[in-house]
Amino acid sequence: MHLLLEYVLAPDYLERRAALREDHLALARAAHERGELLLAGALPDPHDRALLVWTAERDVVERFAEQDPYVVHGLVTSWTVRRWDVVVG
Repeated sequence: MHLLLEYVLAPDYLERRAALREDHLALARAAHERGELLLAGALPDPHDRALLVWTAERDVVERFAEQDPYVVHGLVTSWTVRRWDVVVG
């Protein structure tokens, strides 16, 4: 089972992310090292969304989002967690 965490990014995300980027990436890397987070990245042109693919339980994903500096400091304006039914791969 996979879960997809989708972030909706603030219009000024690119201008504001530098101050929080290392803390955000440290949190993501730790989840990846534990085998919970499979893939993560922003969607460019425009930079308005980010997608994070998880192999963890929903409560782990929700706890990540609630603690993410990008969420805490408003670079993420909203987020959702949805099950992703993988067909190939």
